[in-house]
Amino acid sequence: MRLGIDLGGTKIEIIALNERTGEALLRERVPTPQGDYDGTLRAIAGLVRMAEQRTGRRGTVGIGIPGTISPATGLIKNANSVCLIGHALDKDLEAILDRPVRLANDANCFALSEATDGAAAGAGVVFGAILGTGCGGGIVVDGRPLVGPNSIAGEWGHTPLPWPQDAERPGPRCYCGLDGCLETFLSGGGLALDYNAATGQSLTSPDICAAAAQGEEAAELALQRYEDRLARALASMMNILDPDVIVLGGGLSTLERLYVNVPKLWGRYVFSDTVVTPLVPPMHGDSSGVRGAAWLWPEPASQDIGMNADA
Repeated sequence: MRLGIDLGGTKIEIIALNERTGEALLRERVPTPQGDYDGTLRAIAGLVRMAEQRTGRRGTVGIGIPGTISPATGLIKNANSVCLIGHALDKDLEAILDRPVRLANDANCFALSEATDGAAAGAGVVFGAILGTGCGGGIVVDGRPLVGPNSIAGEWGHTPLPWPQDAERPGPRCYCGLDGCLETFLSGGGLALDYNAATGQSLTSPDICAAAAQGEEAAELALQRYEDRLARALASMMNILDPDVIVLGGGLSTLERLYVNVPKLWGRYVFSDTVVTPLVPPMHGDSSGVRGAAWLWPEPASQDIGMNADA
């Protein structure tokens, strides 16, 4: 059995997968103890114990986190759940759970899930782009997440908007301290910021999408600007990585028009006479992150601790 855990800012979710078929055996979530590192450790350990008691199996444990492990210190860095920063989360959990634990950035987990048995199953190189509260990315090559020596592979959200227009310079200030990062344009907040700048009205990204569907001109223009920026950003990624499949995730991935309009736009920016890379929605939706965490252990390694020996 494989156990996957998605450690989010507001909830911690666990899934138990059959090690051979990928069938979900169990899925539960609990609130994240806000700002409480020790409480977070206890919550994760409690979910693992609950899952193993209910399934009667001992599982491998993979965890998706909103950050990454620094290769220099072995401690968590770049996490928007700031209570994790500076801690050896993997080692602390290994001590509590008495087994090895694999950690990965949540965007890498998303991409791994879709590359393993999702919308990009069987593809050699997969880029997963998350368009939600933030703008993240993950790369999977031959079924393995690409991490890199600095643990930042796929962090396209903190690259600048390519081929910027004059009105897009220098771009909004990003929380990383720089101006014009893709995160400030392509996240849900980035779409809302653009609409607000154009109209003086404050709407959330779902409300903007709804208004555009109802024919509001300002909302439609905001989405057209968003689509062009997304096309430029993905074209730049294709010029570097040339993935076999691009999968979108996050709240904005449910916007069906993206899959029609963006591929019509990106050909102008891709350095090729043809673009055959498909842009697809996620098969597993908001389950991709937690499923990908479970797939961080690709090889079967479960041990029977009771009943359900076929799980």
